[in-house]
Formats: sequence, structure tokens, C-alpha cells
Amino acid sequence: QVQLIESGGGLAQAGGSLRLSCAASGRTFSTYYMGWFRQAPGKEREFVATISKDGAGTYYADSVKGRFTISRDNAKNTVYLQMNSLKPEDTAVYYCAAGLRAMIITRTGDYWGQGTQVTVSS
Repeated sequence: QVQLIESGGGLAQAGGSLRLSCAASGRTFSTYYMGWFRQAPGKEREFVATISKDGAGTYYADSVKGRFTISRDNAKNTVYLQMNSLKPEDTAVYYCAAGLRAMIITRTGDYWGQGTQVTVSS
């Protein structure tokens, strides 16, 4: 099992940037595919980005492609989401997830963090 704790959320202006971090503890971090998801008020949770176990492969939702970058540091047991050119529609609670199967296929995770709020003002 793995425990996930997100940080780095907050308030940003449209066009600004935020960097989310997700620290993992428990079972070996490098054995998990990692991903970011988000849920806006009144909407279902949606996939944002995922990264392979070794960090070599990444995949993004069309809505964030070219603006967000997912990365990981297996030595630090941490996955990141760099968010640039933020838009008001990026406002949501962002969740970090760990999965034993590739999220590019499953679009879900086996373990979840508690979430961090991101609010983008226009």
C-alpha cells in the first residue's frame, strides 16, 4: 500500500502558474504508475495526466496538453504537476493517484491522495 499527500495548491490568476507535488510513502514508489486527476464543483472527476514508472512516458488530457507537465523523482518518492497558462476552467480539487496498471489505459488509480484545491481567477 502507498500513502499520498498532495501540496502546492492555491490561488492563481489566469495566465499564471502553480506547481503541485505529491509525496508518497509505503511500498516502493517506482513500482507505481502515477497520475493527476481533478474534480470541479458539480462535475465528475476527470483524468489530467499520467507518467510511467520510470518517468520516460507521459500522457495528457487534451484540455491541458501543452500547458501542464507531469514529472517524477523516484529518489524523492514524489510526482509533480507543473501547471502553466492557467485558465479559470482549471479550477478544481486536484488529486494524485498511484496505480499498478498503466493509467493511460485504466484512467484511474488504486490509491488516492486527499486532494489540493486549485483556484484560478479571471
